[in-house]
Amino acid sequence: MGDGAADDIVALVVRQWQSVHPGLGTGPMELIGRINRCAALLQQAESTALRDAGPSRAEFDLLGAPRRTAVELTPGEPARETFSFGATATKRLRGPTGRGLVERRTDDRDRRVAPVRLTDAGRAVVDAVLTARPAFELDAVLPARPAFERTVLAGLDPDRLGGLATRLGELLVGLEGRGAARGF
Repeated sequence: MGDGAADDIVALVVRQWQSVHPGLGTGPMELIGRINRCAALLQQAESTALRDAGPSRAEFDLLGAPRRTAVELTPGEPARETFSFGATATKRLRGPTGRGLVERRTDDRDRRVAPVRLTDAGRAVVDAVLTARPAFELDAVLPARPAFERTVLAGLDPDRLGGLATRLGELLVGLEGRGAARGF
């Protein structure tokens, strides 16, 4: 690729690989590496903002799924709604369930199914984080998110952002359709 991107950590890694394997095609590594690094840094920034609010980033995502959909979720839906694996979502539900933020009920038709729904306490936690009520003593997290995102993207050419979003959307649809998250 080498399209004049700033000298970032991925560029350093690519140069290191090229020095030991000069013929190595690093184009995909340059793109995927940067996507992964950007995602990690953005998640770190979001997690820092949530740290003092009570729920972890993963728990907040899990609590947010039934809150924003306003319905109880089947066991597979929290995983899909939070971009995680089923077992991971189930594990992440243990803490909020133990703290009374979500509850699971057994489906009368299928005892193996245990839909998840927010309790009043769970809704209060999500809403407190969204509105940054004093109980959490932090700046607004999600309402401030668009401003944070604008700041992050401010250094990029606005005329090219739509194209970047479209290309990344195409990549995402392709990955979701092929089951890339499961290792192909």
